[in-house]
Amino acid sequence: VYPTMGRSGLLQLVPLALLLILQLVLVEVDGGSPWTKHNSNAHQTRRRSGPSQRCPKVKAIRNFDLERMMGCWHVVQYYASTEELPEYACMRSHFTFSKEDRHITMNFSYIFAEDPLREKLQGNITWMIPKFEEPGHWKHTEDIYEGVYNTYVLDTDYDTWGLVMHCAEKKKHPRYLSALLLSRKTELAENEISFLRGKLPQDIDKSFMFDIGQGSCDNLMESSQDDPLAYVINGRQNAREIFKLVNK
Repeated sequence: VYPTMGRSGLLQLVPLALLLILQLVLVEVDGGSPWTKHNSNAHQTRRRSGPSQRCPKVKAIRNFDLERMMGCWHVVQYYASTEELPEYACMRSHFTFSKEDRHITMNFSYIFAEDPLREKLQGNITWMIPKFEEPGHWKHTEDIYEGVYNTYVLDTDYDTWGLVMHCAEKKKHPRYLSALLLSRKTELAENEISFLRGKLPQDIDKSFMFDIGQGSCDNLMESSQDDPLAYVINGRQNAREIFKLVNK
């Protein structure tokens, strides 16, 4: 004999079931991270417009001095088309140019902002310059990219600020678009930030251009599992899977 439930009992269970589903959805959205519940941007559950297949048409800075761009930069703001909440802190980039193979390398480091251990992750990206008459346009050299993956230096004064944009196109997939707002120091003035944000293409929703905290970034814990593709591949799990394949 099975127990029965009256109509009033069913009606009482419906709100509870809906509440449980809502909680599961919220956990799925923010990854279940306690940090996002207290982050000032976490309440913004807005969504991006539909993904585009093509990269925006942009031009690299004219009369670009490649050597002056090299060296250390702090990433003070960051945009990625795959991310809807701020995740990173202490993001820094160091650019070098090899005259032997004419390749540009960016060694970068960052931490996840909600990580209580503040473990520093590191990686690198390498570019080639397709046309040396346009030294501000770079192409990625890694062979894991199917399709086009371009990087443009949109603007820089070399001594204070810089703006770099990346975009990848892959058949039958939405494009991957990202941008770095760079500073030689740990912060930029508001007018400098506004000036650089104004140079971004309309394809970049500036409300998703997140601040990258640069406070208390010395003496971070070194990671034994650095992920050099974490920045350039869409999604943290994707990055780790591809990194394992590359190193087989």
